[in-house]
Amino acid sequence: MTAVPDAVADAGREAYARIVAALIRVTGDWTLAEDCAQDALALALERWPGDGVPANPGGWLMTVARNRALDVLRRATVERRKLAERARLLEPAHDAPVEEVVDDRLRLIFTCCHPSLALEARVALTLRTVAGVPTADIARAFLVTESTMTRRLTRAKAKIADAHIPYRVPSGPALTERLPGVLGVLYLLFTRGYDADGRPAFADEAIRLARLLAELMPGQPEVAALLALFLFQHSRRDARRDAEGNLLTLEKQDRSRWDRSAIAEGRSILAGVVTDGPYALQARIAAAHVAETTDWTAIAQWYDELARIHPTPVIALNRAVAHGYAFGPERGLARLAEARAGGGLDAYPFVLAVEADLTARAGDRERAVTLFERAAAAAPSPAEQRALLERATELAS
Repeated sequence: MTAVPDAVADAGREAYARIVAALIRVTGDWTLAEDCAQDALALALERWPGDGVPANPGGWLMTVARNRALDVLRRATVERRKLAERARLLEPAHDAPVEEVVDDRLRLIFTCCHPSLALEARVALTLRTVAGVPTADIARAFLVTESTMTRRLTRAKAKIADAHIPYRVPSGPALTERLPGVLGVLYLLFTRGYDADGRPAFADEAIRLARLLAELMPGQPEVAALLALFLFQHSRRDARRDAEGNLLTLEKQDRSRWDRSAIAEGRSILAGVVTDGPYALQARIAAAHVAETTDWTAIAQWYDELARIHPTPVIALNRAVAHGYAFGPERGLARLAEARAGGGLDAYPFVLAVEADLTARAGDRERAVTLFERAAAAAPSPAEQRALLERATELAS
C-alpha cells in the first residue's frame, strides 16, 4: 500500500504549483486555489488504491482540483464575476497536460515578488506556492515556528488581495524593477534542489523557469547569466556522489559523468553576456570550475569584484577559499579572518569546513582534524557530515 501514497506525494510535488497557479489565474482566490489542490491530493489517496494510479497523475489532479473549484463557485452567491469565472474554468480540456500551465507559474512568481511585499514574505510565499515547500520547512529556514510562518503567509496573500496586485507578468519599468526579486527567488529554488539533501526536481524547475524568463526577456543579461549559472552547476549533479551516495568534492569527481551538453549550452549563453552583474560573475566562476583546468587567479579576481558590488558574508567566505587556492592557504586564512570580522557568518555551518581545509593545506594537520570534526557536528545534513568526517579521518591517518 506504500506505493500509492508515494505516487500521490510524487505527483503532488510535480503538479501542486501548476494547479495552484492555474486556479489563481482563473479565480483570483489564493485560498480557494490551495484548498482545491489539497482536496485533489486527498481524493487521490482515497481513489488510487482501488482505481490504480492514472497514466497522467498530474493531469488527474488538475482536473479534480478544477472541478472542485467549479463546485465551490457554483455553491457561492451568484454574482456576475463568479459566473464569468465559472465559464473560464470550463474552457480547458478535461485531461489537459500539466505542462500547459508553466506560464502560470511564471505569473505567480512575479505576483509573489511584488515590491509591496517584504522580501522575506516574497521568498516564503514563492517557496510555498510555487515550489510547494511545506510550511514547516520554510519556518525552519527562517528560524520561526510553523504557526508564525503560517500567519505570515496568510498576511502576504491577504495583502495581494487587498492591494489588488495583478496576477500577471509586468511590462516596462515595472518588469525591470521586479526582476532582481524574481531572479533571487529562482536562485533559492535552484539551491533548494542542488543542496546535499535537496530535491533535484526543484533545481530542474528553476532551470525551466529561468528558460521561460530568458525567452520573455532576451535583452536582460542577468537573466541569461542566471540560466548559464544553473546549467554549469547542474552539469555536475550525477558526479557529486559516489556509488555509496557519499558527497564528493570537485577534485574527486569523475569528470566523464559531467553533463557536457549542459556545459556547452552554458558557455554559449555566457558568451553573449557582456555585463559584470552578480549572476554574470557567478556564472564565470562556475564556468571556470567546469573547465579542463581551474584558473584560480581569475576566480579570485572575479570574487574580488563580486564582493565589491554584491557584498554578502557567504561571498566573503567563498572569496577566502578562492584566495587560498590562488595565492596560498595563508592568504586564504587572512581573508577568512576578514570575512568573520565583517559579521554574518557565526551561524553559517560551513565556516569551520573552510577553515579546516585551509588549515590542512597550510600544514597544521592536527588542528585541521579537530576543525573538520567540529564542522561535521555543525553540518546541516548527514551527507555533509559524512564527507567532513571522512576528511578528518584521511588527515588523521
